[in-house]
Amino acid sequence: MTLYRRSTWGRLAEFSVLDTRQYRTDQPCGDGNKAPCGEEMRDDATLTGSEQEAWLLDGFRASTARWNVLAQQVMMARIDRAPGPAEAYSMDQWPGYEQQRRRILRAFAERPKANPLVLTGDIHSHWANDLVIDFEGLPSRKVGAELVGTSISSGGNGTATPAGLNAILAENPCLKFHSQQRGYVRCELTPEAARADFEVVDFVDKPGGKVSTAARFRIENGRPGLVPA
Repeated sequence: MTLYRRSTWGRLAEFSVLDTRQYRTDQPCGDGNKAPCGEEMRDDATLTGSEQEAWLLDGFRASTARWNVLAQQVMMARIDRAPGPAEAYSMDQWPGYEQQRRRILRAFAERPKANPLVLTGDIHSHWANDLVIDFEGLPSRKVGAELVGTSISSGGNGTATPAGLNAILAENPCLKFHSQQRGYVRCELTPEAARADFEVVDFVDKPGGKVSTAARFRIENGRPGLVPA
């Protein structure tokens, strides 16, 4: 079934919704959080298939919308989950398909005024990431932002301070916020800026949980990257 699709909201936003399930090649390096093994760099490794990738990139380059939102299933930021000089990346996510990830980030870099914004789910936790070109000697060039929404109830009450939080923040300058509480991300787009509010609930295992805002970010028009709000 052709599930990927595109819709627009006037001149303000264009939404490209991906399908990363039906067309993907097998996870490299044995799946899971692994050190790079070389398989993640294969040119033919793909989460979307070649036809959907061409559809995505052609549409992004042709878009005239102020904000170009990519809604999809697995985290795009390259998050190192091992402390110190060791490396470990999720091979089920975009870092396991590094060449395709780079092609998309290069397209973002070509059109910074297109304001690429990636919305992600799947992993039952909140993340706020700058999308950074971390290859070809450009370790800190921001080309977009990624907002990862947690689950509403699955996973139990969760915690605002996951184990190893300080270590993973220190290891990944692109990571601006991470929480394992339940909740959602509320996004607002205007011509001047995008705003993201990471909403959390203190508990979900009984009635009466209260919603609060754990973090707020802005993305200014034409200026890739997250700014605390």
